Amino acid sequence: MIDGRMYGEVSAAVPAARGYTIESLDTGLRLMQLFLTQDSLTVSEAARRLGIGRSTAHRVLSTLEGRGFAVRDPSGRGYEAGPELFRLGRPAGFGTQVRARLGAVLDEAVRRTGETVQSAALIGDQVIVTDGRESPHPVRVMLETGRAHPAHATAAGKVLLSRMTVDQVCALYPQERLPALTAHTLVSRTGLLTELAEVRELGRAFSRGESVLGLNAVAVPLAVPGRRDRLALSASAPADRGGDAALAERAAQLRQSVAPPPVEAA
Repeated sequence: MIDGRMYGEVSAAVPAARGYTIESLDTGLRLMQLFLTQDSLTVSEAARRLGIGRSTAHRVLSTLEGRGFAVRDPSGRGYEAGPELFRLGRPAGFGTQVRARLGAVLDEAVRRTGETVQSAALIGDQVIVTDGRESPHPVRVMLETGRAHPAHATAAGKVLLSRMTVDQVCALYPQERLPALTAHTLVSRTGLLTELAEVRELGRAFSRGESVLGLNAVAVPLAVPGRRDRLALSASAPADRGGDAALAERAAQLRQSVAPPPVEAA
């Protein structure tokens, strides 16, 4: 779970074995493989790359979307890898090289904050934990790598949504009503847009019991190369260790963890 849960108490060009191929399944698998290397695909691009008709490409993409293996991109004109594909095999930008680069940042962040820290990615309207470190406290937030959670209800999700334009956010959330996870979850798109404007200005986002009651979190942007590599760095804690003052202090600690070390004079 992106804000956590407490405890303590092959290339698409590789041909299949044609003698045993189910064509529709083969097309779907080849399309899924494209998402491992492509940021986004339109129906026309998918049809061209796979050598199939646009209607076939549209049906396959719609099927993948229905099963969570693809999601509409913020423009609404194409598709990106969905959370289910992420769980099966990390799409471009979420592989071992990125995790290796971020390992030291996560180590530093848990040392500074003393709380569970996570890196998270935005896929559609969901955020997924890509990596993290658990707090040493006996009562702490449990790290659940690969778990998806609605972006609008989490600190990390709001940080990542704030990096989109208003039009892109509205395309992602076409309805005014947003799903509630707790009594504290933002349930209107208007309210979300207002908060995202504040997040852009302050450079950090809070979640106060919005995804899990009794759990508070703060997140800041985690800059890495490439649009698909956009991540957020969050720290999550039980509410009794996560008041606004503590969250603001952890935001500063997270920024210090992200900042590159100073260059020593020769």
